[in-house]
Amino acid sequence: MFLQALSSLKGHRARPEIHLNEIPPPTRIAPWALALTAEVNPSRDPEHMLGHGRFVVLYDPAGQEVWHGTFRVIVMANAGIDPEMGMDPLLAEAGWSWLVDALETAGAGFHHLSGTVTRVMSESFGALQLTDSDIEMEIRASWTPNTPELRPHLTGWLEMMASLTGLPPLGAKITPLSRPL
Repeated sequence: MFLQALSSLKGHRARPEIHLNEIPPPTRIAPWALALTAEVNPSRDPEHMLGHGRFVVLYDPAGQEVWHGTFRVIVMANAGIDPEMGMDPLLAEAGWSWLVDALETAGAGFHHLSGTVTRVMSESFGALQLTDSDIEMEIRASWTPNTPELRPHLTGWLEMMASLTGLPPLGAKITPLSRPL
């Protein structure tokens, strides 16, 4: 079943600003796993990176009670945000809705969704005082997919990353021109 799930991800194309790479997955949580990283960067110049994240798929054929299934998707997304937006008291609710809306729009059937939205404000002092204050938002979530068809889950996560980093939505008739996964 894990090979079927991996097969559903083959050929997926991320939008050109999002660069996906496979990395070593966690090894102790489940017998089978896949891990991807994403960098949101229109230019590939490190100075222009808008955000980054991880997409992890875990599979245990015996199932795990806390997952309520045999698969579990775990995601993380992090991006710097506008200071005014960072002070909005509804920021966490907005971030969570970006994830839920993106998964639902992509047609990713899921259950047992849980996670956190974290806002981090950093201010520099001393020799670092010349740097600007920085506000970041991080979304961490996990859910159990209803089927081994994982493409909609990856699509939803990538769309949430685009929302978090401020990329404009792609129109329904626009196809991204990036290399396939």
